[in-house]
Amino acid sequence: NGAYIHQCVIRRARNGISRAVSNALLDMYAKCGDIGSASQSFTEISERDLLTWSIMIWGWTFHGSLENALECFEQMKSTGIKPDGAVFLAMLAAFSHSGQVDSGLELFNSMQHEYFIKPTLKHYTLVVDLYGRAGKLDPALRFLESMPISPDFMVWGALFCACRARKNIQMAELVSKKLVELEHKHPGKYIFLSNVYACVGRWKNVDRVRAHMQNLKIEKDPGWSYIEVNGQIHSFVAGDRAHENVEEIYSKLEEIVSGAKEHGYMPETESVLHNIEEEEKEEHLGSHSEKWALAFGLIRTPPGMLIRIMKNLRICSDSRSIVKHASKVSKREIMVRDVRRFHHFKDGCCPCRDHW
Repeated sequence: NGAYIHQCVIRRARNGISRAVSNALLDMYAKCGDIGSASQSFTEISERDLLTWSIMIWGWTFHGSLENALECFEQMKSTGIKPDGAVFLAMLAAFSHSGQVDSGLELFNSMQHEYFIKPTLKHYTLVVDLYGRAGKLDPALRFLESMPISPDFMVWGALFCACRARKNIQMAELVSKKLVELEHKHPGKYIFLSNVYACVGRWKNVDRVRAHMQNLKIEKDPGWSYIEVNGQIHSFVAGDRAHENVEEIYSKLEEIVSGAKEHGYMPETESVLHNIEEEEKEEHLGSHSEKWALAFGLIRTPPGMLIRIMKNLRICSDSRSIVKHASKVSKREIMVRDVRRFHHFKDGCCPCRDHW
């Protein structure tokens, strides 16, 4: 629909497309996952303002391309346009998702001392995230505690996510106390802490956290994914087998997983409930909505066609492994848009190099 509107605008624009409309089209393509069309639209904009550059840099960042984001950033500066706080946010996110700690810190210092931009809580959150994704948890905590403004739930949450990824129980428990003080009933803290305990086999702690969630009547949002095929949206919910093609989808998913195992894939069952057998744990992992959407896409779309999947939660590492394998075997590009960013899988790889 957006591309159709774009063509209508081109046909009716007698004196060329205005910069405001051009920026809107650029933003539309980038947010809808078509970074190629966004880049093409960008090259066609002759007079670019700060917003134009900002949209394009954010687009490359959300699509996991640090190289293009950095090139765009440098080109913008060469034209005499100075970056603002939003542009620095985009670049910090790009460095964070690429594991480039030193470059990210250099940029953060440049923002303050060269451009005299005062960091906001969002900037500080991204620096904590920058450290955390690279596994530098102690420097992340020291940075957080030295902030000139009080860290909020998001700043502590960035460190908490890093603790989960690195299975650092001691620091996760410390951070969780801060999160409870800031927002007592936020479900994310309890869910993440439960998963951290599960990853290291501390099942009594898992049971305690989940019982506490029940007492507070805190529920986890169900994971869902959707995929568009032939103009029709197909939705999948985690654990839901109500789809009319359930048997065919399940068979395809088994085929994908089986093939992945032959190439070294090991299901990441550590965080799955401990009171079920290993085979059932693998079955639980197989119920993830993005895997069902992937299997359906491979069945219902022609060979070579790009598969686009949208997910409401962050994609887990086990699902990433499956999608990477599927992209290599099927010789397809598979794009997954989760709650944080776009992931482009091609020939078994993703540009973020697993700093996601």
